Amino acid sequence: MKKLLFLALLTGFFACSKSGTDPDGSGDPDPEPIGEQTGPGKGEPGIVGMSGIEAWDKLTSAERNRVKGWNAIFMHQSVGGDLEDGAEANGFKFEYFDLASAPKGPSGNVFSVSNGDPMGKMAEFKKNVIAHQASVKIAIFKFGYADISDTNKEDIKTAYKKMIDELRTQVTGIRFVHITPPLIYIVTRDDGNAAKMNVAQWMKDTFKDKDVIYELQQIESNNGTCKLGNVLRICDENRSTAGCSSKNQGVDAAEGQGHLCEKAAVRISKAFLMSIYNAGK
Repeated sequence: MKKLLFLALLTGFFACSKSGTDPDGSGDPDPEPIGEQTGPGKGEPGIVGMSGIEAWDKLTSAERNRVKGWNAIFMHQSVGGDLEDGAEANGFKFEYFDLASAPKGPSGNVFSVSNGDPMGKMAEFKKNVIAHQASVKIAIFKFGYADISDTNKEDIKTAYKKMIDELRTQVTGIRFVHITPPLIYIVTRDDGNAAKMNVAQWMKDTFKDKDVIYELQQIESNNGTCKLGNVLRICDENRSTAGCSSKNQGVDAAEGQGHLCEKAAVRISKAFLMSIYNAGK
């Protein structure tokens, strides 16, 4: 009888030990809690385009939710709001931050300066990153579709590179996600998309070895299939129309705007989230 009792106790001991090291039965003795507040890793520089949508879908829930534990700031206008709306529909809400309120996980805010004032946007972005340098880990800047033209594109490149270089020096360990400037819908003539394409190529050539580039232009144009002549444009199925409007930006004009259809924003924002994941993986 004593021998049988000893064997039963021994069996119970090993059963408890196993469940304690593998609580979910997955084979992982210490699975990462979802959304754990841990610092990001070294990251993986490079370009995230169309393939980033599928790559995000292939991540496990635990891997995706790591993004929720990384303090990132995203400053933008209009199309950036579409990306935030799409990310929220995918379960990743961007919290509000400002100069007085530090980011907590992925956080966003709209530029106070107007669209068409790219220099003002860069100054505001730098001010916000510096204000939160003790907590911010990933910084994400997005130009608007009215910011870049043939007349200012070279000045923008110079100013943007200067801003990034200075922030990289002043904020220890900062990682960047660069976003290629959003396209507008063009039917009769180009109205700045060629200049935006020029800046996008410069961004990739300049930063792809150090940072993550979110190739929004590639996705908006369905990998370059939508264009007027040789100039890319946002595809019909991706733009805001009466049949599929932007969640918060309304319906675009027949030509000259480039907000995202709500359904498209949900899909397109997956590659945006994948860009943030790559910046901190």
